[in-house]
Amino acid sequence: MSNVRRVYVEKKEGFDVGAKGLLSDIRDFLGIKSVTGVRVLVRYDVENISDDTYVRALGTIFSEPPVDRIFEEEADFGDSRVFAVEALPGQFDQRADSAAQCVKLIDPSQDPVVSCAIVYVLEGSVTDEDFDRIKELCINPVDSRLASFDKPNTLISHYDDPEDVKIIDGFTTVPEDELRSLYESLSLAMTFEDFKFIRDYFAGTEKRDPSLTEIRVLDTYWSDHCRHTTFSTELKDVTFDEGYYHDMLFESFQNYVNLHADLFADRDDKFHSLMDLGTIGARKIKKDGGLDDLEPSDEINACSIVVPVEIDGKTEEWLVSFKNETHNHPTEIEPFGGAATCLGGCIRDPLSGRSYVCQAMRVTGAADPTVPLSETIPGKLPQKKIVQDAANGYSSYGNQIGLATGYVNEIYHPNYAAKRMEVGAVIGAARRADVRREHAEPGDIIILLGGRTGRDGCGGATGSSKVHTNESLTECGAEVQKGNAPTERKIQRLFRRPEVTRLIKVCNDFGAGGVSVAIGELADGLKVDLDKVPLKYAGLDGTELAISESQERMAVVVDAANVAEFLEYSSQENLEATEVAVVTEEPRLVLTWRGKTIVDLSRAFLDTNGAHQETDAHVQLPDPDKDYFAPRSVSDVKKAWLDRLSDLNECSQKGLVEMFDSSIGAGSVLMPYGGKYQRTKTQVMAAKLPVLEGKTDTVTLMSYGYDPYLSSWSPYHGAVYAVLDSVAKIVAAGGDYFYSLRRRTNV
Repeated sequence: MSNVRRVYVEKKEGFDVGAKGLLSDIRDFLGIKSVTGVRVLVRYDVENISDDTYVRALGTIFSEPPVDRIFEEEADFGDSRVFAVEALPGQFDQRADSAAQCVKLIDPSQDPVVSCAIVYVLEGSVTDEDFDRIKELCINPVDSRLASFDKPNTLISHYDDPEDVKIIDGFTTVPEDELRSLYESLSLAMTFEDFKFIRDYFAGTEKRDPSLTEIRVLDTYWSDHCRHTTFSTELKDVTFDEGYYHDMLFESFQNYVNLHADLFADRDDKFHSLMDLGTIGARKIKKDGGLDDLEPSDEINACSIVVPVEIDGKTEEWLVSFKNETHNHPTEIEPFGGAATCLGGCIRDPLSGRSYVCQAMRVTGAADPTVPLSETIPGKLPQKKIVQDAANGYSSYGNQIGLATGYVNEIYHPNYAAKRMEVGAVIGAARRADVRREHAEPGDIIILLGGRTGRDGCGGATGSSKVHTNESLTECGAEVQKGNAPTERKIQRLFRRPEVTRLIKVCNDFGAGGVSVAIGELADGLKVDLDKVPLKYAGLDGTELAISESQERMAVVVDAANVAEFLEYSSQENLEATEVAVVTEEPRLVLTWRGKTIVDLSRAFLDTNGAHQETDAHVQLPDPDKDYFAPRSVSDVKKAWLDRLSDLNECSQKGLVEMFDSSIGAGSVLMPYGGKYQRTKTQVMAAKLPVLEGKTDTVTLMSYGYDPYLSSWSPYHGAVYAVLDSVAKIVAAGGDYFYSLRRRTNV
């Protein structure tokens, strides 16, 4: 007999925005006029929950009685065609996770297991062919699949113990033709020259064969995402086309060559590269005495400047941090998750520098989302789905974490059909006196805090560094990280406390590379115990633990004497924190799993970034017949006006902008739209620094998020009463922090 309870939840008429939107897409976008109605239901399967808690959860967590209808165990679908969609196994499901957490808020003694699916009910006449087209519209194979309607006997998964990490026997002596076959079979991001470089290193220096984990770690460490290997390739012979623009471009490049020779006259390790070309201007300004306000630091996850801030008549030094990030490929294949973690990853960089992130902006590029489905490039998602889901993902994350998004703009151009542009940028700040910039010393402890580790994000760094084909679309699904904004919000709050940040010597976020890079970059010598890494579920092997990019995690270096104090502060914020590594004298990265060493690499070898790469470059000039700077005459003013007004880029984007909350924190100086009627678009973003006054940090606890399946605001039905009760207890106890609870309805 099954111990699983099943609940269906459906929005009442007038609140079923998601169903109405899907009906519109089916009729207009797919052109299937025979569908007369659509119903969308959320299906919860729940286990390990008492009768009393279940009854309380029905109307507070799983549904909102004023706007929802509830069906227990079964729902009546009549003769309609029905299908259900669920997340792929191993993918983080925020709805299920949030529901389980809220049940525990009602009764902490419960240990509920929750799974979710979205049920689509199609009314009218639907052929088999049309049914398949509708399912294709609703299911992105990268992150979801069809779900069964059979209720499982249990939701508790049982995993077989993973195999030990394999040693690649004979690697150091394998002939080159066999080495190439091995290289191709591993689907690596590194070049074959890198692979040979590893073989020669292990043969000559380590005098042993590497483990598979060591190969995966090196592939991650040396990826374009982590080390910008393409931009660091040495440019040997740079030539230019002859023509109208030749002298201007050649002179500009020659200025760079001369500047490089001046700045690096005494260094033979610096060479011409795109990376050097992009950064040499700042180096020159700094050498000439400029950039005095730039904060010098080995922690380079974000750029920080030092600014004077006056608080109550007293001037203090503050650090203002800037960071931008792109998530083009992940958003292309999994729009909601890719865009959400674009912002999440962008926040984590200055956050790891102990800055409180207070403002964000979003600039994106897309092809025309109004074109028919038939014009979608094979192997790609429709532009309409990418545009809508990406906006939902980014806004969901920002609104949940409580981050004001002060500027939003989407640019439309046909070239973005080949590759979407998803850019996030954030600003953060912190009192300089509260931030330590030190180096890890032998004996220091590495603490991992935040989210647990799963398979989501395995290979993300290398995946974004590979060439992709139609076939790789389904293979790379697990490489897109799954964001968990409430957990990152907890880290924001923890790092907001100066008594916490003053304990941290060095910090790194878990962006690309997972444990191997996030912890691996903190010190020259490290011993990491992967058995201590908290897991989302059992069954992960040592390689997955080493390179998983599961989100909302931080690695901090603290003095051994301060570990207990730091763990206590983490507990107060309901953040899981675990000692996982220790800093060692010997400059080697050592990872152990099941008591065995599976990675043992010298720091010097890691820092080579692989085989030295060289290339020639030829600069093509623009068409000389096209004078891009010449003024253009207009013979038909009316036609020119109509052509311009018909451009998607001239349309008002107020509907898009209003998905993003720009008022959070009361720090925005300029709102996205101003003027008498609040319809004049603001072209810049401006905000006040998030200065704390005394010990009161007024924040907004977001208890809602955008649901990618329902296309509507979906409160984490709430455990609202439990949260309010907790707030009352904090205030009654004279707590230092004041919480304001804010919810958003589905109206």
